[in-house]
Amino acid sequence: MLSHSNTELATRWSRLRGEKPALRIRDAAATLGVGEAELVALGVGQTATPLTADWRGILNDMPAVGRVMCLTRNEHCVHERHGRFEEVDVKGAHAGIVLGTDIDLRLFLGQWKHGFAVREPLKQGERLSLQFFDGAGEAVHKIYATDETDRPAFDALIARYTAATPPEMKIAPGAVDTADRPDSEIDLDGLRAAWRAMKDTHEFFGMLGKFKVGRVQALRLVGEDLARELPVRSLRAAFEAAAADGTPVMVFVGNRGCIQIHTGPVKRLVATPGWFNVLDPDFNLHLRDEGVVRVFSVRKPTEDGIVTSLEAFDANGRNILLMFGARKPGKPELEDWRAIVANVEKQAAS
Repeated sequence: MLSHSNTELATRWSRLRGEKPALRIRDAAATLGVGEAELVALGVGQTATPLTADWRGILNDMPAVGRVMCLTRNEHCVHERHGRFEEVDVKGAHAGIVLGTDIDLRLFLGQWKHGFAVREPLKQGERLSLQFFDGAGEAVHKIYATDETDRPAFDALIARYTAATPPEMKIAPGAVDTADRPDSEIDLDGLRAAWRAMKDTHEFFGMLGKFKVGRVQALRLVGEDLARELPVRSLRAAFEAAAADGTPVMVFVGNRGCIQIHTGPVKRLVATPGWFNVLDPDFNLHLRDEGVVRVFSVRKPTEDGIVTSLEAFDANGRNILLMFGARKPGKPELEDWRAIVANVEKQAAS
């Protein structure tokens, strides 16, 4: 039975759906001033089944389910990838990695607080998914069944990890962005020296922490030989160039709980009002135009040579998307990708 407060929320949500039937649940939660997980939890006993917080067990069992669609998003970008879970390596309760030809994830499980199996009724059948949320009730990752999923195996996984009693839904305020220190306080010479001395791109975040510098702040200050701000349109231009010549790319989209990566070509690019989309059979991307406020080309030294990326940020300095040329450790960067970045830089300067 719903509590008084939940009954009130259910009434408000029902009214909102009547007014805006096409409104997505994330946007409905924002309109109602609640976490998305709170709206999902209203369906417990009908459309939603609470899961135990055994994220490691759930993820380790995913390979048996077959092909699925994984969805990871942030406020301005949605990344959808079809494929199978292959190598799953969850290190304790806080970190994990999924490696494979199609499903490639970096998991920050300390942020995962709530999980549900959700069965959304459709005109024919249902849409089945696992949905995971952080402490603020924001979705960090979702896994959807597809026509190629082993549904009995998926149902058995859900039964195995169903919570005996629904866990208490405690929603905490979301993390607050910290302000950058004044530019004048940054050891710029030290930052440039450390940047040039990097041997691996994974050293980047440690370097930012060492010099107590914000990410966009570092890109602004470090110098155009290492990071250069470009017009926002440069990101779309890079996608268009990669699609035109078949250059395989890596597209990273993440939030506090998960980073999801596509590696391969992008082919079908579609612009719709307010959005830029990749609509390929195994990879979909939906990028909100107004969310992208700053774009940088970035060069990081590694043992394999310079690695070049395009990095998009919103008005709050939060990363929306990273784009690289497809590469494996031990291999140099694709010259075709370097040419694409050099060309968008040239266009920006003209």
